[in-house]
Amino acid sequence: MGYLDCPQPMNRPRILIIEDDDLQYEIYEEALAKYELVRTATASDALRAVAKTPPNLILLDHILANGELGLDYLGEVPYVPVIVVSGALEVHQQMTALQGPRRAHYCITKPVDLNELTRTVETALQECGEAEIVRQFEALERSKRVDVQELLSRSTDRLSRQTQIRQMLATTDERPNISALARQFKVARRTIIRDLQELIRRGELASELYPKWQSSDEEGDDEESDG
Repeated sequence: MGYLDCPQPMNRPRILIIEDDDLQYEIYEEALAKYELVRTATASDALRAVAKTPPNLILLDHILANGELGLDYLGEVPYVPVIVVSGALEVHQQMTALQGPRRAHYCITKPVDLNELTRTVETALQECGEAEIVRQFEALERSKRVDVQELLSRSTDRLSRQTQIRQMLATTDERPNISALARQFKVARRTIIRDLQELIRRGELASELYPKWQSSDEEGDDEESDG
């Protein structure tokens, strides 16, 4: 059975190829035969095609028909993986194409290495575009969950420490030794001071145990992290 007789898989990724060179497009047809290929010779035609049916990936040449330059249209293409394939770009132009909020994801120089092309297309389809956005949102959500867990842990530690301080001071009329408590709970002295203030505000300790006129030198300038 020849290649043309083989059934093609359904729902193949759709690649829009913006290329005015017939020979170059024939190379793409052979190397990327397992994908659904759509071709335009200009970027302006490509934008109209994209508006009708968004592709999964765009291969973009720089020097196009009608004097158009592919890089001029980078900011107008939808957020899908874009691979610039050109033999006319200087290094600084390639760097520019790969930077900024609306950018290409890869640059490949002509003449095209077909192995590099197929590898890059497969990677871009798996890792870039919508997949990239999803990963960013997932990373953000994980970050938020970690932050929440840290806050809950710190809040639990603070409440547990304050409960122990309240129990320790419930049987004495003496003013608390801030430094001793800080050493015992392995936190900064300012953390103990805030604990006492919170306990007093909640009515769990008598205000006399830690008067508001507490001297500033006892509060100190301790730069240790809070517990």
